[in-house]
Amino acid sequence: MPETPFETLCSSLSSGTSTDLSALLPQGIQQEVGHFNVFNLADIMPEAREKSTISCASRAFYKISFLTGKSRAEYPDREVEISQPTLIFSTPKSPFYWSPTGQQTGKFCVFTAEFLHPTTSGVILDELPIFKSPEHPVYALSDSDITRTQGIFNNMEGEIASNYAYKYDLLRAYTLELIHLGQKLQSTVMLHPNHSASARTTSLFLELLERQFPLESPQQKVTLRTAKQYADHLAVHINHLNKVLKETTGLTTTELISGRILQEAKALLRHTDWTIAEIADSLDFSDFAHFSKFFKNETSFAPGVFRSQTKSLNYT
Repeated sequence: MPETPFETLCSSLSSGTSTDLSALLPQGIQQEVGHFNVFNLADIMPEAREKSTISCASRAFYKISFLTGKSRAEYPDREVEISQPTLIFSTPKSPFYWSPTGQQTGKFCVFTAEFLHPTTSGVILDELPIFKSPEHPVYALSDSDITRTQGIFNNMEGEIASNYAYKYDLLRAYTLELIHLGQKLQSTVMLHPNHSASARTTSLFLELLERQFPLESPQQKVTLRTAKQYADHLAVHINHLNKVLKETTGLTTTELISGRILQEAKALLRHTDWTIAEIADSLDFSDFAHFSKFFKNETSFAPGVFRSQTKSLNYT
């Protein structure tokens, strides 16, 4: 099958041979609303097979594509193989060729800059990280993200066919929801854009660790306590996580967890009136004695002694 830019796929729905997406846009949209439309690949693919290759030309449209079949996205500087449900974001400055390699399903929407004008959307489109990044925004989706993305596109299709007077306001909201989903995926992939996969794994671990804190009440409890729990949450083998953290921080997973637990324990002893048993429970120790042993091993002080000395220093 010849390589086919998304402009060609869109134009396959229009009459004639025009490759201008404006031929597909809803009629009668006022200028202040801008342009928007949403398409289903199932409607496009049969006709798209008959279209010839067209050069990768700049258009006035932004696109958000949800692809579920095997295919390939080709950019001027690299190719991206797509083998699982994926979100792709593209701008008028970054068109790309798309080559299906199997049965295709999915949906995509196109819109102009006017559609998300700052006066109506509250954002400056080209300043958003998803469209500003030098990297190509192509993100594989988790099961939960797939469900969420399908729901957003279903809402778009239903709304654009409705007679609701404010439907374009809703469509803007759905578009922004997709953009924010992409930026969340981008923040994970691009956390350390110029560093190794090890650095990214380390940062994800430290972020996950830090999200356990601070503890604000005795009823709150640390939910991830062991190295294995963190490895499972990050979908990596515990040995791999230990190796990565040792290489990047000089400490093991357990040492990093224990260090953060100790930091929180000291803060709670200093600044709260919780009982030591309550602190031990919130930090997910099995009992008071286990917490006391841990604290004394790390500081040479029993928790009660540490609290008393800290309070006496505060009053001197």
